[in-house]
Amino acid sequence: MIHIQKANEGHGKGIKKVCSEGYWATYRDIYTKEYIERVIEEFYNEERILKEVTTSDRNWGGYFVALENSEVIGAGGGGMISENEGELYVLYLDPNRRNEGIGTRLLDAITQQQKEEFHAGKQWVSVQKGNQKGIPFYEAKGFVYESEQPVYGNEQGEYRSLRYSRFI
Repeated sequence: MIHIQKANEGHGKGIKKVCSEGYWATYRDIYTKEYIERVIEEFYNEERILKEVTTSDRNWGGYFVALENSEVIGAGGGGMISENEGELYVLYLDPNRRNEGIGTRLLDAITQQQKEEFHAGKQWVSVQKGNQKGIPFYEAKGFVYESEQPVYGNEQGEYRSLRYSRFI
């Protein structure tokens, strides 16, 4: 049985594994190997994850995890970007566990937190242009395309991010 909960210190290695593997599976045909490795090292290292599971506030609501038999099979998190607008910052699954409703359950938990704790009325997500795993998922959840911008940490600008939003 799959259980969704706020992450704690014991989930760090599992979050690192699922986010790193999910990132590779999503972007291996879009980004360069060097870019993928740089992003994973910056965002999915054990020190940063430990900090992010032990602290939360409006800007970062903390990680939520999908657990099956105490194993992390999915992770996600978000925060507030304005007084009443939230953002989904990260959502990854074990690549072998797609299409089981796990991503939906994680998104629902993050959305509920943003609505109930932080009073969000709108939610944003950035999706890499060409990401055919993410774009159909978010559109099915009611997100609507708003704009395009350079991807975070991509100074040359060859990678483009699509901004989507929905009212929650």
